[in-house]
Amino acid sequence: MTRSDKKNIVILASGSGSNAQRLMEYFEHHAHIRVAALFSNNPKAYALKRAETFHVPALLFSRDEFYHSDKVVQQIQEFKPDLIVLAGFLWLVPLNLLQAFPNRIINIHPALLPQYGGKGMHGLHVHTAVVQAGDQESGITIHHVNEEYDKGAFILQERCPVLPTDTPEDLAARILKLEHKHLPRIVEKLVMEQS
Repeated sequence: MTRSDKKNIVILASGSGSNAQRLMEYFEHHAHIRVAALFSNNPKAYALKRAETFHVPALLFSRDEFYHSDKVVQQIQEFKPDLIVLAGFLWLVPLNLLQAFPNRIINIHPALLPQYGGKGMHGLHVHTAVVQAGDQESGITIHHVNEEYDKGAFILQERCPVLPTDTPEDLAARILKLEHKHLPRIVEKLVMEQS
């Protein structure tokens, strides 16, 4: 299978991009799937450097371009994505993007939705809330993206314990392992099911 025959993933990331890197590692030598591009709304996102390391095209966009034009949709379309993965992407996805790629945008959330979801619930904010609530378990939710934060249909939930001694940072490290284990596998499954 030549490079042009491969199925394409496009990643959207706002921050560090460890899940983006995990996907780039996983698919770097994959027979059927490749990470075609990474898009970011944050010029300081470390995800951009990770993309550069893997020779994945990285594109920046502004809030105005994302919400008030079709520029980002058109740029993503150029990569012919079979799946768009939000990997630590913090902005609400606009309707024009959802309509251009129906049922082809997924997100990974570091908690067991529907709890601890919604605007502002990302990263350590989530883990702090879980620890402060005294919950005995947390986990990850991989879900389809719709017009509301964290409200799309679930694809997978995986759980892990919250220990009595956990700090939010302890829990974050345990959750990240779950993300890195399951996200590439689910992305692969979803893309291959489109064959």
